[in-house]
Amino acid sequence: MSWTVIIVVIFALLKMLTSPPSALVGWLVSNFALHPKLNSKDITITFNGKQLEEEEKNRFTELFNEALFLKRYNIFQGNEDLFLNPETSVIPFVINVKSRKKEMTFYVYRYDDHVDVVKQWKKKVASYRLSSECLQKFTISNRLSV
Repeated sequence: MSWTVIIVVIFALLKMLTSPPSALVGWLVSNFALHPKLNSKDITITFNGKQLEEEEKNRFTELFNEALFLKRYNIFQGNEDLFLNPETSVIPFVINVKSRKKEMTFYVYRYDDHVDVVKQWKKKVASYRLSSECLQKFTISNRLSV
């Protein structure tokens, strides 16, 4: 009797390891995603040193989450500063994420044909390109909160 229970438990564990439930897989993938889905409650967005209002922050977050990932840029050790401080006249949106143990900063540079994002967390830097017409044309009102 006890051997039967042990065999059933071992079989169930092997089955779980070989084909985990989709919720578990989704959780694992979201933890290591380069372009994560952001929650507007956990972030602050600034543009040119001024914080966006709640409506605009929610709209920007929604557009950022819906943007399509195009490609990742290769960053070699020692070149991180070239991505964090590029020589461009574009003023980035700065997204600070603070949730639980995670602290990340995203720099979103909008161009006419694409959006470049530089993600910085801990001592790591990653950069990638997004495609989103709505995010490229996103405008903010003059009612920025200080």
